[in-house]
Amino acid sequence: MQLHIRHETFYRYGEPVKRSVQNLRLTPRRDPMQRALSWNMATPGHCRSQVDAYGNIVHLLTLDEPHKEIRIVVNGIVETEDHPAVSVPDEGQLSPLAFLAETPLTRPDEAIASFARARLQAGGDVRGKLLELADAVCEEVRYEKGATDVHESASRAFARGAGVCQDHSHIYIASCRSAGIPARYVSGYFYAGPEGEIASHAWVDVWTGHEQGWMSIDVTHRTPTDGRHCRLAVGRDYLDACPVRGVRRGGGAEEMQVAVRIAAAAQQ
Repeated sequence: MQLHIRHETFYRYGEPVKRSVQNLRLTPRRDPMQRALSWNMATPGHCRSQVDAYGNIVHLLTLDEPHKEIRIVVNGIVETEDHPAVSVPDEGQLSPLAFLAETPLTRPDEAIASFARARLQAGGDVRGKLLELADAVCEEVRYEKGATDVHESASRAFARGAGVCQDHSHIYIASCRSAGIPARYVSGYFYAGPEGEIASHAWVDVWTGHEQGWMSIDVTHRTPTDGRHCRLAVGRDYLDACPVRGVRRGGGAEEMQVAVRIAAAAQQ
């Protein structure tokens, strides 16, 4: 199917910002399961493109002149493969073992480790167990918009029993890593239908071996990914893969507004 995407990020500051630097992961990955038919980015300042260690397309945006607002707009059309449960091959950028490393946001505590041991014991249908783990995460941690913020760790969200797609993904990743299974965070878009809630989304890739590659699972929706998903970036956690992340000098209070629109058309 074809996903027609428009994503606008707008920052407004209480005082002039002297200088700001933003990393923008807002360009769809070059991926066997998707291709951008068109993609445009509009930003102020100077913008330079590069590919990071994870294979993400990253734009470095720098504004050296004083400013009180930043508007970033991306839009385009992405063609996706509308087949669930298709594995993503290893891109060869990093060893999958790099995604066993703990981060502050995905470090498992004993509660998560115990939760994972009960569901990821050796043997049996690995792919089936991985999907069952998504069910279990959502049963333990109900979806509740606004329950957490972007700095919430997997252990805190698990203890709270509420969170959003970011928390589901972090808890899932922490569970896999505690069982010795490489897993990585994915940021992107999800088309929920004409009446569905539109926003950026997060899910996970789990390493299932060199023959099968990465199994991509939308934990929040308890399903393998399919043509409704558009991948922007991957990383060890949210901070590695978030669409916009930066630093600034000055500015005082900050207000951020995000608007995402997605429409879909079937492939011809």
